[in-house]
Amino acid sequence: MIVDIENTTTSKVSKKLRELREAGGVVALTRVLTLVILTSKDNAEPAIAAANLASREHPCRIIVLASGRTSDATRLDAQIRVGGDAGASEVIVLEASGEIAEQNEAMVSALLLPDAPIVAWWADELPDGVSKTPIGKIAHRRITDTAMDPRPLDALRRLAAHYSEGDTDLAWTRLTRWRIQLASILDTLDPDAITSVTVEAAADLPSAALLSAWLQMALSVPVELVSTAVPEDSELPLTLTAVTFHRATGDVSLSRPRGEEIAELRSADGLVQGIPLPVRTLQDCLAEELRRLDSDEIFGEVLSRGLPSTQLPIGFSPAG
Repeated sequence: MIVDIENTTTSKVSKKLRELREAGGVVALTRVLTLVILTSKDNAEPAIAAANLASREHPCRIIVLASGRTSDATRLDAQIRVGGDAGASEVIVLEASGEIAEQNEAMVSALLLPDAPIVAWWADELPDGVSKTPIGKIAHRRITDTAMDPRPLDALRRLAAHYSEGDTDLAWTRLTRWRIQLASILDTLDPDAITSVTVEAAADLPSAALLSAWLQMALSVPVELVSTAVPEDSELPLTLTAVTFHRATGDVSLSRPRGEEIAELRSADGLVQGIPLPVRTLQDCLAEELRRLDSDEIFGEVLSRGLPSTQLPIGFSPAG
């Protein structure tokens, strides 16, 4: 069910939600958290779709703040989605413009679930110091996505400069399967025999920068980032394509061509083994982040300590 409420207030939206819940038998106590999505109007629907899928694992109330332009007339339009239109959630979409276009806690306070954790997700634009923003101050966890920024590596640096416990970024979450496989490979190698590492990825990919920082911290060897060519008309997601451990006795590499779900592990003697390594979807990454409400200490170390000591050339360096 979808209910549109034009030119309203948050208190009226809260009252209407209670009416719908009572009429439809939706039990608020089944919601384990409140997910606040901060996004532009253009990106609202993709973010809601991902949150709805993630909510099947983590039933929650989803509040979407889709900010309009401050130059427009001041008004608040709302939409409530329940039942099949909201996955395992209640979705409240707030479109604010004019004097109330700025995203702040007053917009959501009347709609938060009582005594439930608050997770905030900036689905596109990355503000400076997310933990210091009005929504960031009330959130237990703060999720950003530097890959959505027009200058992703600059956004990653800004995130590192203002890092606070509870911050996380989906560029890190996209690395989970890569880190698992690379850790497994390193268990079979002598770390002291590794002289350097090469990470290949699409240019300016924040996941590649974070992986490089993680590897440099773990191995204390030079890590070089090189860019792989991406066709201009390609609709495939920008991803990591290869990690190579260089050794005097022969290189060991894990590579996955863009668009493929099977990676190739190539040993020093030339043997090739296929390993499942599919590209993670947005909902997969969001669902993983919603599983934990404590700080990700490894991410914090990589972002605040490893990244500043890692060279991140704009556009990386040309491959080959």
